[in-house]
Parts: sequence; C-alpha cells; structure tokens
Amino acid sequence: MTIRSQIIGCGSYLPARAVTNEELSRNLDTSDQWIRERSGIEKRHIAAEGEFTSHLGIAAGQAALDDAGIGASEVDLIVLATSTPDETFPSTASCIQAGLGAAGSAAFDVQAVCAGFIYALAVADNFIRCSQACTVLVIGAETLSRILDWNDRSTCVLFGDGAGALVLQASKGLGEVNDRGVLSTHLHCDGRDHDCLYVDGGPSSTGMVGVVKMQGKEVFKKAVVRLTEVAEEAFSTHGLSGRDVDWMVPHQANLRIMKGMAKKLDFGEEKVIVTIDQHANTSAASIPLALDWGCSEGKIQPGHLLLLEALGSGLTWGAAIVRW
Repeated sequence: MTIRSQIIGCGSYLPARAVTNEELSRNLDTSDQWIRERSGIEKRHIAAEGEFTSHLGIAAGQAALDDAGIGASEVDLIVLATSTPDETFPSTASCIQAGLGAAGSAAFDVQAVCAGFIYALAVADNFIRCSQACTVLVIGAETLSRILDWNDRSTCVLFGDGAGALVLQASKGLGEVNDRGVLSTHLHCDGRDHDCLYVDGGPSSTGMVGVVKMQGKEVFKKAVVRLTEVAEEAFSTHGLSGRDVDWMVPHQANLRIMKGMAKKLDFGEEKVIVTIDQHANTSAASIPLALDWGCSEGKIQPGHLLLLEALGSGLTWGAAIVRW
C-alpha cells in the first residue's frame, strides 16, 4: 500500500471590488480590447483598504474546511503560498492559523511566486507521504495590487488579488495511476532568469517593498518551453499523455499561453480550466481558484485526472498530476 494525499475539500475567496478593463482605461493608455486580446482578462478583484493577504487566506481556508466537513482543530499543518505577506515576519500562515482557530498546528509560508501553489502542494504531499502530517491545509493567497505600479500598463492590467485553498488528507492507495490524490509533483528553478520578472525592492536590498517589473515577451517564450517540458516530465513518470488527462488546470497568467500549451500537449482547449477572464493573474492563488471554480461548475468530478502547472518569477516552474 502507498500513502496518498487525497483532496477532500476546496474553497476560494475574491475581494468584493471588481475593476474592469474599461475602468482602468480611464487613467491608462489602454483599452478593454487591447487587454483582452493580449491576456484574456476582463476584470480583476482588488482587496479593500485594511484587507490583508491573511484575511483572504482565512476566508478561502475556511471555505475549504467547510467543503471537507472538518474543523480547524483537525488540521496538522498549514502551508501558505504567497509573495505578498502581511509582514516581513511572522509568517502570514501563522496569522491564518490564528484566524481559523487551528492553534497547535504547524504553519509556514512558501515563496515561489506564481509557481508557489505547486511548490506548497509538493511540500504538503511530502509531509503526508512521510507520515509527519495527516491533514494539511494548502492555501495560495495574494494581494498583488499592493506591489503594482498603477501607471505601468504593461503590468498593472495583468494582476489581481484573491485566494484559494485545498484540504489534503492521508489515504491509502495501491501506488498506481488510478489512485485518488496527488500522484506526483515536479519542481524546477533557474535563477539566471531573475530579470524576466521581479519586484525591485526588499528588506535586504532597498528597505522598501518595490513594484513588479516584467519582460513580458521573454516570460511568454520561456513559459511555453518550460511548461511543456515539465508537463512531459510528469506524463512520462506515469506513462501518460495529454489524451489521458481530463483537465489541465494551469496558472492563470495569459490565455494565449494556456491555448498554446493545450496544442503542444495534444488535447483540446475545451479540456483547459480557464478563469483568468474573471480575476486576472492572482499568482499563487490562481490554480486553487481555478480548481474551486471547476468543481463548483460541475466540470471537475471525482476520479478525473488533472494536470496542474505553473511558471513564475525566479524563474520557478512546476507541475503536478492529481487524481481528483
């Protein structure tokens, strides 16, 4: 028998305020058509004043716990993926732990930017596989609006705030591809690509937060190559191909990238979960947001095979094969 990390609950949260492309075009040299054609985005949600990453994470985490039908006291570990923590320290995961009432559980942040949720999922899965935790809450939460230059149309139109969460619980499997749960995770990084996407500040370098800087064309080119490679790596681990996958749930960064990946991996666009139009790029929150939407819409069903994949600053990238 093999210990598997089975997904028993999911949840999400988006701030109340939605900002449309048309609203942004009032103060920027851009338009709804320009943004839609280049990214697929129609709107993004912006956290209210006084609404922090931890607040978003608490809401998504509680929704996932409710979906799983368990209480916070049953959680052994909270892993939060975020690039926009409430404070330099303590970890935002500890704030979420307190807010949920999960006192005594371990809690920490993982920072891998847009690939953060895949990294956090891998960490949680390995804790369960090693029998160091039985029930783990994995959250991706971001308030990216706080680190944007709202005069830079090349970046500010692309990002939004939000949070999503999964509850993982130890279960027994046969060690086969038909097992339910996380079947494998695959993580990579190449720090030489730092200048493609970064924030120009930090406690150690400038003493200030900074704002997002991005070379969009370079990120696009590298994303298609790296995501294809890691998807094929994940498939080869299990003797699969794109045709075996029921749904691809990618990081919601750019609709053209997602369509390109579907073509390269030999399955139709109709098998790609797309939510970028509704919340833009929410970095580490985008995959769990898409998963929760896919479940609520009745698309993702128990037994379905999923490919999760993401690329972010670092550059970091990764994939996971999951049987829902």
